[in-house]
Amino acid sequence: MRTTEILMEEHRVIERVLLCLEKIAEDAFTKSAIDVASARDVISFLRTFADACHHKKEEDRLFPAMERCGLPREAGPTAVMRHEHEMGRAFVRRMDDAVTAFEKGVAGSADRYAFEARGFVELLRDHIAKEDQVLFPMADRMLPANVQDELLAGFEHAEKHEVGEGTHERFLALADSLCARWGVAESAGKARSCSCSHSH
Repeated sequence: MRTTEILMEEHRVIERVLLCLEKIAEDAFTKSAIDVASARDVISFLRTFADACHHKKEEDRLFPAMERCGLPREAGPTAVMRHEHEMGRAFVRRMDDAVTAFEKGVAGSADRYAFEARGFVELLRDHIAKEDQVLFPMADRMLPANVQDELLAGFEHAEKHEVGEGTHERFLALADSLCARWGVAESAGKARSCSCSHSH
């Protein structure tokens, strides 16, 4: 299995959580109240699975490999993806701040949360589409087989030693729990295993 296929499987999981986030945001906007437990679960998922696991594998491994094969680091497509990752982190921080403000009884915080959540969903869906349709096919064309193998080994190392063994599975279970809570159907393409269990 190629690294890009692993990342695309992870995208399918993230998309399911985005559907949950959309519903949580709509609920917050309609009721002027945030389902704090769900909102916190999504923030935890985004910070650990989507960012520390998924985006970190792209930023630390895939993007540098593409840049070593000739993509410009400062102005090419990987630079755009890194910038969008940073924008996403800022959205998540503002969502987190809004949840905290809501817990403290700050007026308008549910609306602010809904606004930030919707902005994040729009950003990330567009970002995922660009990676799936443009960047990943480019990576598949650019990266020779030996580099692909090195990346797979690097992904395994990231799962076991950087994110921590079992973390991936724990957050897949959290995604399932959120989807069950918010009535989001399971999709056929969701990732059921961590990258370390994929065969080379």
